[in-house]
Amino acid sequence: MAKEKEKEKAIDAQLEREILKTHLAIDKTFSGEVIGLEKGKCTLTLVTTKEMKVDDLGLVHGGFTFGAADFAAMAAVNDPNVVLAEASVKFLAPVEIGKTITFEAVANHLSTRTRDVKVVGMMGEIKVFEGVFKAVVLDKHPLRLKLTD
Repeated sequence: MAKEKEKEKAIDAQLEREILKTHLAIDKTFSGEVIGLEKGKCTLTLVTTKEMKVDDLGLVHGGFTFGAADFAAMAAVNDPNVVLAEASVKFLAPVEIGKTITFEAVANHLSTRTRDVKVVGMMGEIKVFEGVFKAVVLDKHPLRLKLTD
């Protein structure tokens, strides 16, 4: 009986997980790997590499941290036509090559076109990044929109 309950819980958890629908061609080497995805939530890890360093001490350029956080935010929204409109972020601690940052992204206003997504990046027990990303879900791909002056 207990095994059946565990099996049911595993099936329910599987049904809650989503399949990534956005940023499908992104280079995970530089933007991170989605390791958990649910409606309005994403967990992503970024393993920092020597290609990301800016000096001989192994400091990682903040753009890689930001890029991974942005990817986590877009994945939390998880719509093929999501775009970043605005971001307010804080870099709280330096990151060095060879470390792994885990990002947790949580989106709100899931039924509207505009979503605020809170993202926190942790390197072990150290919070290295936090921010709020404003994402917009468009009716079609942004490169298919007809923009006028």
